[in-house]
Amino acid sequence: MGEIVLAAKCTHVPTMLMSEQDGPVKGKRQAAIDGHLEIARRAKALGADTVVICDTHWVINAGFHINANHRFQGLFTSNEFPQFIQNMPFDHAGNPALGDAIARAATEAGVYTLAHHLDTLECEYGTLVPMHFMGREHRMKVVSIAAWCTVHSHDESRVIGEAIRTAVEASDARVLLVASGSLSHKIWPNKDYAANNGTFTISSEFIRQVDLHVLDMWQRGDHATFLKMLPDYAQFCCGEGSMHDTAMLYGALGWDSYTEKCEVVTPYFPSSGTGQTNVIFPVS
Repeated sequence: MGEIVLAAKCTHVPTMLMSEQDGPVKGKRQAAIDGHLEIARRAKALGADTVVICDTHWVINAGFHINANHRFQGLFTSNEFPQFIQNMPFDHAGNPALGDAIARAATEAGVYTLAHHLDTLECEYGTLVPMHFMGREHRMKVVSIAAWCTVHSHDESRVIGEAIRTAVEASDARVLLVASGSLSHKIWPNKDYAANNGTFTISSEFIRQVDLHVLDMWQRGDHATFLKMLPDYAQFCCGEGSMHDTAMLYGALGWDSYTEKCEVVTPYFPSSGTGQTNVIFPVS
């Protein structure tokens, strides 16, 4: 019987890569990198062999989709930020059987989901950036699930999360589940970016305060209250991908019955106007 052994909400900002390169950002995202390494160490200690990543950089407009290929290999250049992420090498084994099983379980639960085995279906950097760093500590098989959902409800994404758990428990996999996305995601307007030192600042003090309140609720284990505010939080604080990654995470953990106290392993930080962190969601 398989098991989700650990879960996390993770940043994937491109400046993490830039932090290891010469330039004005060098060293500035080390705390975020260290958070990824710590999550991978914890997952390794718990025997995780597969990471399932709910990726808010993979946009979808109908149905739900899973990249269940047997291998992910190549060079990645971001079409969003080609000046930040270019020619990044990646090579990760996949877990096609688990990806297929998640799609079946979700579809059987009433949410149409397709798993794909296509070498030409590229992973987005919401998957590749976390694996770039986590893979240094622990090599795991990868399943990537689209979580930038444009015409979908949080309730449907909850079902995807439930399907992840159903499929994992019916398998022999030990899984690290990652919701890959920011908290708030109100990026600075282009014309205001440079004037506000955009790489290192938040675009709204109100949104920053809400982000901090959310982190406080997570650390206290008050997830039921957070879920009541999730739709408004996603809308008014511009949650990345409408926070469908987070809805999937909670679906897999039991939704509002989840009461574990979270651990912030990277202190909250602003990036290009957005709110970022790495948070461990313990699985009892």
